[in-house]
Amino acid sequence: MSEANNHNTASSRRHTPDEQDGLRWFRRLKKISSFAFSSLMLCAAALFLVLLFMRSQALPVSKMGPSTEIYDSKGEVIEILNGGKNSQSIPLNDVSPSLIQATLAIEDRNFYHHYGFDIRGIARAALVNLQHMSKVQGAGTITQQLARNLYLTHERTWTRKIKETYYAVQMELQMSKDEILEEYLNQIYYGHSTYGIQAAARLFFGKEAKDLTLAESAMLAGIPKGPRYYSPYYDAKNAKERQLTVLQTMVASGAITQQAADKAAREKLTILPLEKKKPAIAGYFRDYVRSVVTDQLGIGEEQFEETGLKIYTTLDMGAQKAAEEVVSSQLSQFNDIQVALVAIDPRNGYIKAMVGGRDYSENQYNRVFAGSRQPGSSFKPIVYVTALQQKKYTAVTRFKSEPTTFTYDNGRQSYTPSNFNNTYFNMIDLRQAISKSDNIFAVHTLLDVGPENVIATAQKMGITSPLKPLPSLALGTFPVSPYEMSSAFAIFANQGVRVEPTAIVRIEDRRGRTIYEAKPKAEKVMEAPYTYVMTQLMESVFEQGGTGSRVSSVLKRPVAGKTGTTNTDAWLVGYTPELSTAVWVGYDKDRNISAVESHLAAPIFAEFTERALESVPPKLFPVPDGVVSVYIDPATGKLAGDGCPNSRLEAFVQGTEPTEYCTQQPPGSNTAKPGKAKGNGTWWEDLKRWWNE
Repeated sequence: MSEANNHNTASSRRHTPDEQDGLRWFRRLKKISSFAFSSLMLCAAALFLVLLFMRSQALPVSKMGPSTEIYDSKGEVIEILNGGKNSQSIPLNDVSPSLIQATLAIEDRNFYHHYGFDIRGIARAALVNLQHMSKVQGAGTITQQLARNLYLTHERTWTRKIKETYYAVQMELQMSKDEILEEYLNQIYYGHSTYGIQAAARLFFGKEAKDLTLAESAMLAGIPKGPRYYSPYYDAKNAKERQLTVLQTMVASGAITQQAADKAAREKLTILPLEKKKPAIAGYFRDYVRSVVTDQLGIGEEQFEETGLKIYTTLDMGAQKAAEEVVSSQLSQFNDIQVALVAIDPRNGYIKAMVGGRDYSENQYNRVFAGSRQPGSSFKPIVYVTALQQKKYTAVTRFKSEPTTFTYDNGRQSYTPSNFNNTYFNMIDLRQAISKSDNIFAVHTLLDVGPENVIATAQKMGITSPLKPLPSLALGTFPVSPYEMSSAFAIFANQGVRVEPTAIVRIEDRRGRTIYEAKPKAEKVMEAPYTYVMTQLMESVFEQGGTGSRVSSVLKRPVAGKTGTTNTDAWLVGYTPELSTAVWVGYDKDRNISAVESHLAAPIFAEFTERALESVPPKLFPVPDGVVSVYIDPATGKLAGDGCPNSRLEAFVQGTEPTEYCTQQPPGSNTAKPGKAKGNGTWWEDLKRWWNE
C-alpha cells in the first residue's frame, strides 16, 4: 500500500513535455524581464546623471557676432555690417499676447510641452518632407533656434544639429519656458538690421510691442522665416500671404477663432516708410552681393550679418565712384529718369562697377537686372555675328536701305520696319549699316540667317531672357537686362570666350578659413576672327556719321559698341579690351523718353569708360590669327585698285575677303594707300592702320 502511494505521488510530480517547455520559457522570460528592468534602471540612472551634469554645467558664452566685412578688389573695406544694429530688450510681460500666440503657432506649437526638441514635430516634418521628396518643412523648436543663434554657426551639418539639440536641452534644464521665449523674442531677426520684437514693432508700426494688434502680430510673426521674402518693405504681396498663413495656423492651434482670423485679415495695416538710408558707395552692388550669398550660396541672412564673414569682391572702387559721379552729373538736369550701368572685365568676368538707379537712398530697386527693357538696336551685333559665322556676310555685304515689307511664316505674315525719322541710305554695306543703325539691313540679315540661329547665338552668349523668332527680333524688341548685354558684349572683347560674370572672389569665416571660392566658368562660344571683325565694325559707331559720334571727342582709346533707342529706352553697350559696359536710361513706368533723353546713354558710357580706365594706357584690340585686312572700294565692295581712290582698310575672316578688283586695271604699287584710308582722324586709327600693314 505504501509503495503504491509513493508511486502515485512521484507520477503526479512528473511534467509533460509541453509543461516543461512552458517552464523553460517562463524562466527565460523572467531572466529577460529582470535584465530589461535592470537595464532600464541603469539607463534611467545614467540619464539622470547626464541631465544632472547638463544642469550643473554653465551654458557656453554667447557668441559675440563680429561684424561681417565686404572688401573691394584691392582689399579695401566697402562696408562693415551689423554696426548699425537696431535692437532693444524688453520683458515678456511687455509683449502683446497676440504676438506671443502668433509666434508660437507658426514657429513651435508644442513649445510648452517639449524639453528642447519636439519628437512629434520631427516626425511630422519628416512625413511632409517625404511626401514632397524634398525638405519643405523644418522641425527646429524655438529653444533650438535660440541655441543656434546664441552659441553656434548656421552651417548645415549633423554635428551642428547635435550640438544645437544638446544646448537646447541644457537651456530647458536651466531656464524656464518663459525665460527662453523672452530671450528668443528679444534676439530674433526681423530684417533691415532689426533684432527683437520691440525694435521691429517700432520700425514697422511705430508702436510698442505690447500694443500690437492681432493683424500686426501675425504680420511680424511671419517675417523671421525669411526677412527678404516676407518683409512688407521688400514684397507686400508675400508679406500679406505669410500673414494669412500665420492667422490660419493660429486657428488650427486653437489660439484664435476663425472669425477673429478673418477680421484680422481684413484689417488695413499702416506700415511706416523706411527711414532714408544714408548715402553709401556701391549700394546696389552690396545688395547684389548679399543676394548672391544668401540665395545662391545658401548662407542665411543672420549668418551673413552676424558671424564675422570676410567677403572679398570684384568691385573696383575707383570705377564705382566714377560711375556714380558720372550718373549723378549727367542726370542732374532731368527729373525721375532712371539709369542702369554695369561694367565687367571681359578677361575674367569680374564685375567692376554697378549702378542700379540714379539714387540708391531713394530707391533700392536694381535696374541692372531688370528684364523688362527692350535693347533696341544694341541687339543687332548678335544678329550680325551670327551672319559672319555662317560666312554669308562680310563687312562689304550690301543691301538697299529703303522702305521694305518683309514676308515670313511661309508668306502668311508680313513686317514693315522703318528707320529713325524715316531716313534711308540707298545701297549700304554692313559697316555703314552698323554705323548708321539701319533697320532694313538688320531685318534682311535676320531673315537670311534664320531667327532661330540668332536666338541660339544669343543663348550661347549668356542671354537667358525669352526671345521669339520674329523679324522684330533684329531690332531688339524682346526685353534683355543690362547685365546680360554687358556680359554678352564682353565676349567680343575677349576673342570669343565667355567668362561667367562674378561678383565674389572668396568668402572667409571669422577664423580665416575659406568657405567659398569662385571658379568662374570660361567657355569659348565663337571663334576669335569673327569677334575681331565684329569689333572693327562696331568701332565705326563712334566715327564720323556713326550714332555714337557725338561722344568721339571724349573717348581717348579704341572703343567698340552699339547704341540702341526705343520709345522708352536709350542704350549704349560698348567695350575696350579691359572693360565691357552696358548703360540703359529710361523711366520705370510706361513713359516715353524725349529726343534729348534718348542721347543720355552715350555720354554716360563715354565719360565713365575714360574715367574708369584713366590709369590704363590705351590698347588696340589684339588681332587674332585667321584675320586679313585689305583695302576695299566702298562703292563696290571689291578690292581697291588704281582706279578706285576712295579706299578703306577692312578686316575679314580669312577666306571671306574679296578677290576681285574694283576696275579692270591691274593693281599698282599704290593698291594699299594708307593716306587715303578714311577714319575719324583720331590717332589710334592711324596707329591701327600702321599696325595692320
